Amino acid sequence: MINDLIDKIKLPFRKEKELYSSLYGIIGFYPHNISYYKQALMHKSIARRNAKGRPVNNERLEFLGDAILDAIVGDIVYRHFEGKREGFLTNTRSKIVQRETLNRLAHEIGISQLIMSNGHTSSHNSYMEGNAFEALVGAIYLDRGYEACMRFMQQKILTQMINLDRVAYKEVNFKSKLIEWCQKNKVKLDFILLEQKRDENNSPMFTYKVVIEGIDSGEGKGYSKKESQQFASKLALQSLRRKPQFIDAVFAAKADRTKMEEEPVEIVPDVDAKEDDFIVVKDFDKEEKKVDFETSKTFTGELVTDDNDYSDADSNDDIDFSDVDTSIRNLSKEDIIAAAEAAAFSESEQLSVDRA
Repeated sequence: MINDLIDKIKLPFRKEKELYSSLYGIIGFYPHNISYYKQALMHKSIARRNAKGRPVNNERLEFLGDAILDAIVGDIVYRHFEGKREGFLTNTRSKIVQRETLNRLAHEIGISQLIMSNGHTSSHNSYMEGNAFEALVGAIYLDRGYEACMRFMQQKILTQMINLDRVAYKEVNFKSKLIEWCQKNKVKLDFILLEQKRDENNSPMFTYKVVIEGIDSGEGKGYSKKESQQFASKLALQSLRRKPQFIDAVFAAKADRTKMEEEPVEIVPDVDAKEDDFIVVKDFDKEEKKVDFETSKTFTGELVTDDNDYSDADSNDDIDFSDVDTSIRNLSKEDIIAAAEAAAFSESEQLSVDRA
């Protein structure tokens, strides 16, 4: 306390007195080296340079403060939630140190009013206040050490402004929540990149659209793909929860899609069809002996008929007898065949005798 009073007495200029006073109200003590805190509050849009020509802004302190914050918040969360697993602790810490939380904290404790910028960035750069908060933690670390950073976070932030238990069990990952809902309800979900550009400070900006079953469900802009998709997912979830007509339209679109997918688009092929139908197979049961009445010889061949078997025929209309001897023209089919067989048998015997 005595050192703080001495530091206060030594303040040389009125402007610095105001800065000292403001910082004391924010961090709870007077700085030893005010230059660290001035740099922590200097946005890169100021574009100042030191004697060596190097840019002077809070980006380096932001990097340092980010690492210190992770360690301090991890330490506090670890001790507060005894027995909890690593995944739970990591998720809880990330909720506290995420940009949205740090932006709000910076605004609530008054850091936003102390940031030095060109005056055209606060409405465009959603990270500026959160970055300054991290840079301030980096300045405290360089000025007073790790224990001073721990006291600042415990006494000024986590004790007064953040309920650790409520933070731990609050779901803030809107994209994950939306994906889970769509999967459970078998609803089609798409994230479509609409625009990617750079703002006036050359910072990347993204615009994403959420489409549920072909229905535009929300657009989000951010300085990262993750941030823009989070904003779009949040709007989509709000529509699903608060607009009955919207969720009805989603499920109606799903029903139309699934119905179209279930309708056959062509006749189902016949699996019983034989692959070798192009092969002509002879039916040997229908083979008959044809008679050459001029030579009285018989031969075996394919019978060409109109599906009528000789044995079932009642007339001789299907056989041409014009060239047959008139002595046998009026014989029945069975008699003609018998005569032909007898002739063939006689001829066979005669050939055997001749050969002998």
